[in-house]
Amino acid sequence: MRRTVETVLNRAKALRQELTDFVLDAEDELAVALETFSAIELARVVPHDMQRRALLVDRFVVEGKVGDTTPIDLFLAEHPDLSESDRQLVLSWKRSFIGLFAVHNILADGLELTNWTTAKRYQIQLSEPTEETRRLGEGEILLAQIAPITATEWMFSSPYTSLGKLGKPKLAVAIGNFKQNYKPYLYSDAPELLEEAWKSVEQHHQNFVDFFGSEEVTMPGYQLNKKLAEFQAMTTQKSLEAAGIDPSASLEELAEQSGVSKEEMAEAARELGADENSVSQLLDAPLSGSSPSKLVAPTIELPAPLKKAEQVTVLTHPRWGQMFLPTYTQFKTLLAAQAEPTPAQAKEVVQKHLKDPEFSSFVWHRLAEEHPEAMQALLQQGLQRPDFQLSQLDAVLEEFGKEIEPTLPEIASVPLHLHNLFQEALLEVNKSRPKAKKKMGAGFQR
Repeated sequence: MRRTVETVLNRAKALRQELTDFVLDAEDELAVALETFSAIELARVVPHDMQRRALLVDRFVVEGKVGDTTPIDLFLAEHPDLSESDRQLVLSWKRSFIGLFAVHNILADGLELTNWTTAKRYQIQLSEPTEETRRLGEGEILLAQIAPITATEWMFSSPYTSLGKLGKPKLAVAIGNFKQNYKPYLYSDAPELLEEAWKSVEQHHQNFVDFFGSEEVTMPGYQLNKKLAEFQAMTTQKSLEAAGIDPSASLEELAEQSGVSKEEMAEAARELGADENSVSQLLDAPLSGSSPSKLVAPTIELPAPLKKAEQVTVLTHPRWGQMFLPTYTQFKTLLAAQAEPTPAQAKEVVQKHLKDPEFSSFVWHRLAEEHPEAMQALLQQGLQRPDFQLSQLDAVLEEFGKEIEPTLPEIASVPLHLHNLFQEALLEVNKSRPKAKKKMGAGFQR
């Protein structure tokens, strides 16, 4: 059996190299598609992010589009002499994905990895252990792209990057960075999680409209922050009531209803490492901050710099999520004004908002639909492209690294194990902060 898997692995590596060479050596439409894909992705990469640069070709093989077809389909069309088993193997690589993996176990002929974002396990086959793989230890975090070689075994389809063994705060940061840099792969091996996350975005949008009465709300930052807190309380209560749970009940009361004593629950909590104070607070607190779903909704809070803003506009959409825009009203007023801005003003406004990550493609198209002539004129001036037409708007947005199609937004609920990790990371940072006085980088954007 081992010989069969090793034979398949060796053949898979040879075919993978042929596929990569086929893409890199192309001089036709495939080459143009690779160049376009690379330009768009590099616009989203910080200059020193060599990990993302190194994965560009491997990502294109899986994600790339060449007209109505894919690099893998073109490769198979150009190699009709491949055996049926080889063809099926190459086709299976459409399921390749990038993940942030923890080394769960070291095997004699490979590794057992756990995908941190979905908690799914993978057995990775290695033809021969190298000095690099011999140094790997259990618990080490790897950023890697893997591809199937059989129904149950996988291989590294590109060189992996080891991040070492990370404590919870640094692991939360790494997952936050992965979420930002590789959004298409966040739950790519768990479609059920992805579907539930998208449903949570749609539900959040509907809850927002029900509460605020509109998809667009503008008010002073301090006032908006208070309203968001009220909105959070309302959505939590609705969620608990939908699950048949009394939000005013404590965990202790619910435990008694299910036949579990306070002592038994406290003992179980202590075995999991909770201290006496934490156990007491947990048992006595009402469930107003709990969630009955296996996905947990992120806390809704206005970003700190906006709490003192004179006015902030919130836009909500069932796919694009929720956007906080302190300059939306000014931009809208500029487009509606009769007088044209000076070239310098136009350049400043256009460049600022094209580089603002909160000003998504959805926002640009929303304003362009409301003020098409003014938007076209503004972009002609601001970009110094007198021939610019609104039909070219998507190309400009991609040029500045913006997603044209919505990807799972920050407001989406996250799996319970990721929510717990982030909460534990915050606790660790808060405990160490008075002594170390260090700031943690951004993990999940709450």
